[in-house]
Amino acid sequence: MDPVTTEVQRVLWVAAGAVPGGLLRWQAAILLGPDLPPGGSDLLVNGLGSLLLGWLVTRPSRQDLQLLLGAGFCGSLTTFSSWMLVTARLQRQGFVMGLLWLALGLAVGLAMAWLGQRLGQGLGQGQRPS
Repeated sequence: MDPVTTEVQRVLWVAAGAVPGGLLRWQAAILLGPDLPPGGSDLLVNGLGSLLLGWLVTRPSRQDLQLLLGAGFCGSLTTFSSWMLVTARLQRQGFVMGLLWLALGLAVGLAMAWLGQRLGQGLGQGQRPS
């Protein structure tokens, strides 16, 4: 296969994952946004994306699945820019509020990525993660 065709296929894999990921993030904001504090739906989808990415990196998979699920779906599901916008708005209310939000987002992301890796390792061995 020629390099141009291969690159077009990669772009299509990313795009195919980005559409449902972006739609899920948008719907989470619409459905959950009013019931959560500002940025709450972003925190939720960022945690979900971190969980999925943590699981994905433990799985031996084809490049097309990495592009579809990793770069495409998780890339459009998670949102660094919206998280930083909420952080900046909270900074205006006080340095501590912004710092707490930043720390919470990092803690949730790291914990979910760790959990995803543990789940991926456990499922790959046919056992429950310990």
